[in-house]
Amino acid sequence: MTFSASDYAIIAAGFVLAVIFTPLVRALARRVGMVAQPRANRWHTKPTALLGGMAIFAAMAVVWLVAGEHSPSTWILFGCSAFMFLLGLIDDLVHLKPYQKFAGQIVAAALLTFTDWTLPWTPIVGVNIAITIFWLVGISNAINLLDNMDGLAAGVSLIASCFLAHLFWINSQHSEAVMLLSFAAALAGFLVYNWNPASIFMGDCGSLFIGFYLASASLSGVSGGRFRTIFPVLVVPVLIFLIPIFDTTLVTILRKLSGRAASQGGRDHTSHRLVALGLSERKAVALIYVLALVSGLLGVAVCELELDLGLAVLAGSMVLLTLLGIHLGQVVVYDAATSEAARNQPVVAFLFDLSYKRRIFEVLLDTILIVLSYYFAFTLLYGRPSDGAIRETFLRIIPALVAVKLVTFLTLGVYRGLWRYFSIENLVTYAKAALCGSAAVAIVALIAFRFQGLSRAVFALDALLTFAFLSGTRITFRMLRSVLSPSPVNATDGRRVLIYGAGDGGELLLRELRNNSALRCNLVGFVDDDPLKTNKTIHGYRVFGGNGQLPKIIAEHQIDEIIISSAKFNDLRLHELRQQCDGSVLLKRLSIRVEPLFSGDDSG
Repeated sequence: MTFSASDYAIIAAGFVLAVIFTPLVRALARRVGMVAQPRANRWHTKPTALLGGMAIFAAMAVVWLVAGEHSPSTWILFGCSAFMFLLGLIDDLVHLKPYQKFAGQIVAAALLTFTDWTLPWTPIVGVNIAITIFWLVGISNAINLLDNMDGLAAGVSLIASCFLAHLFWINSQHSEAVMLLSFAAALAGFLVYNWNPASIFMGDCGSLFIGFYLASASLSGVSGGRFRTIFPVLVVPVLIFLIPIFDTTLVTILRKLSGRAASQGGRDHTSHRLVALGLSERKAVALIYVLALVSGLLGVAVCELELDLGLAVLAGSMVLLTLLGIHLGQVVVYDAATSEAARNQPVVAFLFDLSYKRRIFEVLLDTILIVLSYYFAFTLLYGRPSDGAIRETFLRIIPALVAVKLVTFLTLGVYRGLWRYFSIENLVTYAKAALCGSAAVAIVALIAFRFQGLSRAVFALDALLTFAFLSGTRITFRMLRSVLSPSPVNATDGRRVLIYGAGDGGELLLRELRNNSALRCNLVGFVDDDPLKTNKTIHGYRVFGGNGQLPKIIAEHQIDEIIISSAKFNDLRLHELRQQCDGSVLLKRLSIRVEPLFSGDDSG
């Protein structure tokens, strides 16, 4: 199936109309006073026009009425989507109560499912209807909640639209694919004005319409698909909308843990937490775009994979998102008094306590990794376990595999370390645990099954993969912490600092400056008297030469403070350094606890 010139014209029309309609709606919103004012629980800092969803809806209405397929099913789809747009518009104008808006969403979803638009996830019609209503309402609200930063909801929805259009295209649903691409183009036209710094917001009329329209379109794409198994029918829609689902789940859980209503607005979404971790607003939005692209690509890949490989892909993506969620959940966004008061409530206290039992999560995660490592080892040697005899051989060892390896992990100390302080010593521990665990499973297999249908090579490869998975998840978490966490040593408003001593003590001090934001230090580099270290780097920071060059370094790099990291400096050497500083900088020595032994009186 290929696109014709008229198809490209329809797609382009969506973009052009949105580009034309959006400034008109912006002017109308400002004239009638529909302007979002900055508030403490909202992200924007200047008055911004609302009702941008009117431009998106108008563009799509024109495209669909002029060039769309006007079958009974498409009339129903667009009619219910228009109902959701009107519901959002009323909420923008008069601020409906949450239960009123929720009831309206249920009505729109029920009307659609009444006309046989359902997710075919089970053989029971009533269950499918309930799941479909939950899906439609859930995705609509997920997009609504995602609309919390300039360009975020529109951009993620654009990406989802493109992947849904691809799904239609591979299913030979030509008109649906064209309409989805036209919808994506309309979102792109709106993004021209909604990208940071935004001059207009889409409002509830936009987010509810977009969410409902995309959720409804996914029903057609899945039910009309020519899939080899039921697995893609279940998983593809979830993967395409994974980022809105992830954000909604994260916000709901963390708000409940802090005693806040899930419907209560706030600056606690994924995007806000990324900014709190040190990313700029644009970079945070761009990172979420990348995650949406990856999840969409996984959804496309699942369409072509067998069940077992699809499950492996899904499990891997869930592990990575869980790691990201744990890291983002550590960002403090609620005031301490509110959170502490919430913990006095029995249910919240239980959930809060459970959320801090991270070893439970580690055990569950490692259970998945144990099965995945054995699966991939088995697959690499024998192929996918789809044949009956091979599958039986594969399955019968899994219970013993999980039990024996978990006991080995516990015994050898896998769960004693903290992920944020992952080190070479942890790698040694994981290597021992992987080798001993696989060896123990091989012994159990020998005793219980006499190695019938099993291979020693599988357990050898399983040990290597187990080590790779154990290390990989911990390193990934460490990398997330390193990449997403702000680095106080790079704070532009902090004191410009040199560390005197480019040895182990200096490296430890660098770590302390990175992890301790209260010090407010902007590290320039190191100074060391050893000429062999001159112009080398430590974690990206240059080592300057000592031996009388200190005054020149201070002048060139505008140094405010020098911190001595070595305990070998005697009183005479300290006196020499004070003379070289000549009163221009503060000189102090810090211990491992970062407590100064020289106060401000010692500058000079």
